[in-house]
Amino acid sequence: MSTTRLRSGQVAEAAGVNPQTLRYYERRGLLAQPERSLGGHRLYPPAAVTTLRVIKAAQRLGFTLDEVADLLEAGRSRRADRSDPGLRERARAKLAEVEARIADLRTIRATLLEAVEAGCDDLTSCATSTDCPLPFADIAEEDHHDRPCC
Repeated sequence: MSTTRLRSGQVAEAAGVNPQTLRYYERRGLLAQPERSLGGHRLYPPAAVTTLRVIKAAQRLGFTLDEVADLLEAGRSRRADRSDPGLRERARAKLAEVEARIADLRTIRATLLEAVEAGCDDLTSCATSTDCPLPFADIAEEDHHDRPCC
């Protein structure tokens, strides 16, 4: 049986990352420590490429590296018949976060469109104008009330 091993550069190229990313993921525990050749070169199993691609895909979906580490561990735990919440539950939670961010971004977009349409060109003027659609006046008012007087 052939046990093909890949060197760092090969793995990095195949996964679309740089070799420093490999070492960083190893330090973080996202990627298993590789075997070493007699000359000290890191030798990875081909599955390391898949793991790296999974990590990068999860990041593109908005998962942090800590969350990715949890997902990888949950996968290992589930294969060992433990009852750690899996991808579906974590994806639902991430989806709720994304939907909340989208709602916030829609509000920001609408407010910025109003500012553009209102012709707002001066932040200082906008901050003191009651006609400006940007919330500067509200923020300035909140800050003023929150601070103790001279």
